[in-house]
Amino acid sequence: MIRKLFIRSYGCQMNVYDAERMAELLAPLGFAATASPDDADIVILNTCHIREKAAEKVYSELGRLRAIKEARQGTGGELIIAVAGCVAQAEGAEIMRRQPAVDMVVGPQSYHRLPEMVARIVGTGKGGRTLLETDFDVERKFDELPRARGVRGPSAFLTIQEGCDRFCTFCVVPYTRGAEYSRPVGAVTGEARQLVAGGARELVLLGQNVNAYHGVADAGAPSWGLGRLIRHLAGIEGLARIRYTTSHPRDMDEELISAHRDIPQLMPFLHLPVQSGSDRILEAMNRRHRVGDYLRTVERLRSVRPDMALSSDFIVGFPGESDADFEATLALVRKVTFAQAYSFKYSPRPGTPAAIMERQLPDPIKEERLARLQDLITAQQREFNSKTVGRRLPVLLERRGRHSGQLAGRTPYMQAIHVEASEALVGSIVDVEISAAHAVSVTGTLAGADLGFVHACAGRPAPAPTPADRGEDVRIIA
Repeated sequence: MIRKLFIRSYGCQMNVYDAERMAELLAPLGFAATASPDDADIVILNTCHIREKAAEKVYSELGRLRAIKEARQGTGGELIIAVAGCVAQAEGAEIMRRQPAVDMVVGPQSYHRLPEMVARIVGTGKGGRTLLETDFDVERKFDELPRARGVRGPSAFLTIQEGCDRFCTFCVVPYTRGAEYSRPVGAVTGEARQLVAGGARELVLLGQNVNAYHGVADAGAPSWGLGRLIRHLAGIEGLARIRYTTSHPRDMDEELISAHRDIPQLMPFLHLPVQSGSDRILEAMNRRHRVGDYLRTVERLRSVRPDMALSSDFIVGFPGESDADFEATLALVRKVTFAQAYSFKYSPRPGTPAAIMERQLPDPIKEERLARLQDLITAQQREFNSKTVGRRLPVLLERRGRHSGQLAGRTPYMQAIHVEASEALVGSIVDVEISAAHAVSVTGTLAGADLGFVHACAGRPAPAPTPADRGEDVRIIA
């Protein structure tokens, strides 16, 4: 019997990776993916707890799902509702209290227990009790998750590290994902080879603090850092591009920086969150780096790779942030210049030290500062995009575009790009002449010899939908 599974992922790319693994876990039980929760037999909300708004989205969606479930029960049907991810880890008891329609709550380190949990519910009911699994057992999780299988598209996520030991005062990750854990080199390499064999041309290495990676290659031997791992993965035949996210400035060591110089597969784009341009605020955030440290790292990166494009995260309105502190953030942005960046109002997360700090700022001040920062970031992104107009860049075409005859992809600098091209070119890396720049994307036309490919690969199967195609709320990890 085929049952239908719908997973909605919020937040970071690691949740997208986890959603793929959950789907693989449930496939042997007869669950196949569906595009809508309305005809699903089980719905999993794969949640993010970085900001209050993300958590409240979950409760709003649970209200809608409860109505679907009650209507289904009225006709003798069944809908299993599960909450997974970081909200599940942090607020399991609260979810069970606020929304009794939820059947399962499962934290990020307990996904390997999903088949057992579903089997206990399907056909028998949960007997009025929500199943709760929120243990921290990350090593067992990766040992028991199934091996990646099937085609995931030209660009694939690969989690190599979970958790964080930094304990920034605003962040819930150490409490929801646990301490840092790095997967062994052999396990990462094996999954990478499978993804490339399945059609991936690009791998995006994921971790809450990915450049703190310290995986073991051989028993008793020194662990590998991220730079060495990237050099190793670059030897996989067919792997054309490597990216990684998200990094901490303190962990940008010389081995990793030199990899940007030496490894052609390593793309010239780096997401390196700084959060603030004020040393005083960075200290209050427990970031363990100063503005000068960040600027020296940027200088070193651009010395080995002059075309390096940078992205970052910024929090405005952190407790105690003065006008001078905020102006220092604007000054840092002007000095570095970013190809893109993510910026947010400070949002107190329960259980974090910053949530009980004095001098919490009122929303109007946060909103005014955020608007000013975003205006500057948007202008820099538009300027960066404009500077690529007229250039010929290699583009990985990943999926259909919004319009007929259009494909969407990414330049080496992580720019979203749309090109008029045949669907047969999905999965290809082609030269594109950049013809126009927009606020958050560019457009272009196939260049020279690549025009000949348009009709040469007819018959290639259509690409699988991406999380963005499915309307999922996905962004770079904070």
